[in-house]
Amino acid sequence: MTTKKVTEKLDNEEAVINSDQLMGDFKALMADAEALIKATASHEEGPISSIRSKALETLTNAKETLSKAQGPFTEKAKVVAEGADEFVHRNPWEAVGVAAGLGLLVGLFIRRR
Repeated sequence: MTTKKVTEKLDNEEAVINSDQLMGDFKALMADAEALIKATASHEEGPISSIRSKALETLTNAKETLSKAQGPFTEKAKVVAEGADEFVHRNPWEAVGVAAGLGLLVGLFIRRR
């Protein structure tokens, strides 16, 4: 296997790992929110109760949406990573120029703060 193919494979695997990590972070966030909602279960009256029930409903909807979006999101991340990798291999100097320009802009914005 050539160095180019190895690099492409590593870049694609990194994009998949990043998307998997993002999904894992969202799932952890939802689990933490669910634990927080359950911790307020003793407050059955007043505004906390209505906020709690609304939060549970939103959390349930978010779980369903996340489970439906996980597969397509991972596939899109793979496609984007492959496209970026292909662009960089076809146009290496343009990619270096774009990266340098973005680095310059970020540096200017950071310096102004």
